[in-house]
Amino acid sequence: MKPPYLTPEALQSFITAALQEDIGPGDYSSLAAIPDGKKGQARLLIKEPGILAGVELATYIFQAVDPQLRVELLKKDGDPVEAGDIGFLVFGPSASILSAERLVLNCMQRMSAVATKTHRLTQLISHTKARLMDTRKTTPNFRLMEKWAVLIGGGVNHRFALYDMIMLKDNHVDFAGGIRQAIERTKKYLEENQLKLKIEVETRNLEEVEEVLQVGGVDYIMLDNMDLDTMKEAVKRINGRMGTEASGGITESNLVEVAECGVDYISMGALTHSVSSLDISLKAF
Repeated sequence: MKPPYLTPEALQSFITAALQEDIGPGDYSSLAAIPDGKKGQARLLIKEPGILAGVELATYIFQAVDPQLRVELLKKDGDPVEAGDIGFLVFGPSASILSAERLVLNCMQRMSAVATKTHRLTQLISHTKARLMDTRKTTPNFRLMEKWAVLIGGGVNHRFALYDMIMLKDNHVDFAGGIRQAIERTKKYLEENQLKLKIEVETRNLEEVEEVLQVGGVDYIMLDNMDLDTMKEAVKRINGRMGTEASGGITESNLVEVAECGVDYISMGALTHSVSSLDISLKAF
């Protein structure tokens, strides 16, 4: 089952805009060099190990470029791959294969990088209950694909955007005049506007954690930039009454220690903003 943001309309909108950016009025290199009616075939060549992502998206892109293109899948999203593996074969008009090539590769290289990193880090904390979660620190206009890749890699999606969950961060709290004011105004706003959204509140110390617990009506408490001892104490005080999310300053080197504090989720912007594309190419054969 796909997440709610992966609608046919959203996918089509992305592909249409991306192809317009890349092809514009025409792929003149292919149109000029390749004879009309020329048919060809190409293979997706994997050049380094990782977790493959973007295969399903690639099939949509090929179809959008030319319905005559046919894709034969040899690997699926989420499959571990090694250098030398073939992800899929594509058959059809040669010019159309080349017109779709760069968009397919751009998407798959980055999505596979995100999925690979997510998978590796998820494995590090598999002995704990903590789940690795993404953030909104994504590439503009490519969030759909990056969050999809996190799922493929075994992670969890946080809110997709500003409209599908309430997150009261430090600036919200400070501007509102305090935690109690921010929460109470939020609950009133949701009721008046008949909105059913989960609420998360960021806390920076144990005093703020206690205040959230006293006010109540919150689904998750974020434990932001807390040291390990403080985080363990916060988890103990919350005692399952609300979900817990560790955030801020979390890296691969301290991830396991944070997970062992007993939190439910760990959010890492690095899953999407600090990855190097997986080396993948499309080669005619």
